[in-house]
Amino acid sequence: MANEANMAATGTSVEKQVQTALVASTAAPVNRTYKSTLFIMLFQDKNNLLELYNAVSGKHYTDPGLLEINTLENAIYMTVKNDVSFLIDGRLSLYEHQSTYNPNLPLRFLIYISKLYSRMTRNENLYGTKMIRIPPPEFLIFYNGKEDLPDQTPLNLSDMYYKTDDSHAGLELSAVMLNISGKHNRKLKEACRTLKEYAIYTDKVREYTEEMELADAVERTIRECIAEGVLKDFLEKHRAEAKEMSIFEYDQEKHMRQEREEAWADGHSAGLKEGRAAGLEEARLSMIIQMLKNAMSEEDISRVAGVSQDEIKKAKEMDI
Repeated sequence: MANEANMAATGTSVEKQVQTALVASTAAPVNRTYKSTLFIMLFQDKNNLLELYNAVSGKHYTDPGLLEINTLENAIYMTVKNDVSFLIDGRLSLYEHQSTYNPNLPLRFLIYISKLYSRMTRNENLYGTKMIRIPPPEFLIFYNGKEDLPDQTPLNLSDMYYKTDDSHAGLELSAVMLNISGKHNRKLKEACRTLKEYAIYTDKVREYTEEMELADAVERTIRECIAEGVLKDFLEKHRAEAKEMSIFEYDQEKHMRQEREEAWADGHSAGLKEGRAAGLEEARLSMIIQMLKNAMSEEDISRVAGVSQDEIKKAKEMDI
């Protein structure tokens, strides 16, 4: 998600790519009310979301009005934002999108579900004798990264505990990661046309970035998909937003991978965890500075890159 990842510019060539992407994004007026990823842009539409829910649940609902979307997205939760969450059939579903494997998602889901339950029960008497009823949750991750993962990967909160042999832990949260890249989960994608076409789109972008510049790869993908009827209506209506978000997402994915590799190498050679943390912070600040230089507003930087106002202030001071 989807929606909280950190991008880092590493080295001159990467900074040049970031600058190119951001300049391209400000070259024409763009509606900046879109969500933080292409996945969210697609599945904030209730018709698409109901189609996806039916595909994963085996249900056959036809009325999108039955969906009650309750994604954390208002100002109160600016630092805690999930990709998509909604109520239907007496169940609370939380969907996340990931292009990189993240073993910490169970803990993130725990934070999200706590916020959602808190919001749902804010007018209830939690100290009363009457039991408050809450909807049971379901946690799914839709993965479309380069790593060759199986169709399904279970992720459990208990795997993160210090004592892995503790059978008496009082809290568990289980999520399932579904790989939608390439030939994985064909049956699921056939049941949800939007998910299938989204996977085709992202697979094309990833393939073409191997042979051309990212912006060119995204543009070629959009042209081909429209011609082939893949996300045609969506891409024709939201072409500028989709292109900008795709450039940001794939730059972000590449930079996060480079960030992890270089930070690990630096920390390993120095033998200091502090060195790794300092490198990550420096990379984040470099990214913010680059965005400021490209005339992005502080609000857009905070929303799109998932950074705090304190980090933006610190980046400004460094750039003086």
